[in-house]
Amino acid sequence: MNIDIISNKRYFLLKGKSLMQRFTRKKLILFTLGICTPLTFTTSKVNASTFGAEIFCTMRDGGNDHESSWDAAYSYIKKQKGGLFKVSPKNAAAQITETVIREREKFSYCVEFLDKLHPNRKLIRDLEKEEEKKEKEAQNRADRRKRLEKELEETSEQFPEETIDRYSY
Repeated sequence: MNIDIISNKRYFLLKGKSLMQRFTRKKLILFTLGICTPLTFTTSKVNASTFGAEIFCTMRDGGNDHESSWDAAYSYIKKQKGGLFKVSPKNAAAQITETVIREREKFSYCVEFLDKLHPNRKLIRDLEKEEEKKEKEAQNRADRRKRLEKELEETSEQFPEETIDRYSY
């Protein structure tokens, strides 16, 4: 065999190189990959949100309505993200907003359109509560009507029809 193993108290030599040198080299490679890999994923996310903001703002500035501009930008951001989990609409809107704010000079015409991306959450909650209240009131009215009809049937069963006739003298 061509493997020379020399035993010392601190390390072993394998083909002229210490095992510590080999492990250090592997750790360095793994460390480098660990730093570079997340950077490549983050870069594509930043590019997707930048181009998504560009799509949204250009379409809105061109006279398109909010829905069509939002759908185009959101579908692009979703497509660029890829992977197992998709970007939620809330996160995509936040990415577009962050990009417009970060690159204020480039998207100065787009600031006026950002309010549609983040509608008034309190107003939406109040409207939902009001809708629930109306549904509950409608259900209460229906229950009350059923209860009154049932009471009316029970009451009419107690009195014979002869006594109810007003004109029978």
